[in-house]
Amino acid sequence: MLRSEATRCDGLATGLRWCVGMIRRTRHVWREVPSESAGATLIEVLVATAVLVSGVLSMAQLFLLSASTNVSARHITIASTLAAQKVEQLRGLMWGYDVEGTPVSDVSTDTSVIPEAVVGGTGLRPSPADALERNTGGYVDHLDSYGRIVGNRFIPPTAVYTRRWSIEPLPDEADTLVIRVAVYRRERSERPSTAEAEMVNVRTRKRP
Repeated sequence: MLRSEATRCDGLATGLRWCVGMIRRTRHVWREVPSESAGATLIEVLVATAVLVSGVLSMAQLFLLSASTNVSARHITIASTLAAQKVEQLRGLMWGYDVEGTPVSDVSTDTSVIPEAVVGGTGLRPSPADALERNTGGYVDHLDSYGRIVGNRFIPPTAVYTRRWSIEPLPDEADTLVIRVAVYRRERSERPSTAEAEMVNVRTRKRP
């Protein structure tokens, strides 16, 4: 019995001595590790962090640029559609000859309202020379973000686009009209000068 207990104590003492020896050897190994290793690890972490932050900022800038480009493309698409609509509307007005060969021209339809009115407008009457540069009655309308006409004289708060058009007969060909339409985005400035979209079309009156 006593020998068995003594054997157990000797085994326990041996295990304790082995543990103490391992701890001492571990401490000795840590003491031998150069202090520069910790510094190098910290520098690597800082460099990696800087690269990560730089990449995130670049991605954020690309995202903002892409969003801005998409918005601009959307406005250009809408403006082009509005310009084409006005050209087709003006081309639909009377410009021809009657059965007797007399020229017939629509110079009274108001295309700046919805629905268009048969009187009170300018139709295909030649416009002032600066009709595309300033808002001229009978040659301008204002539209909201959905392309709906919301005004033709005063500019309402809901107006997003201003659409102007000009009608000019060719100098040497009175039966031919040059129709120009320009659409401006009012969000850029109170008096926009650069058109989002422009369209030119020619209308010729043909004899029967």
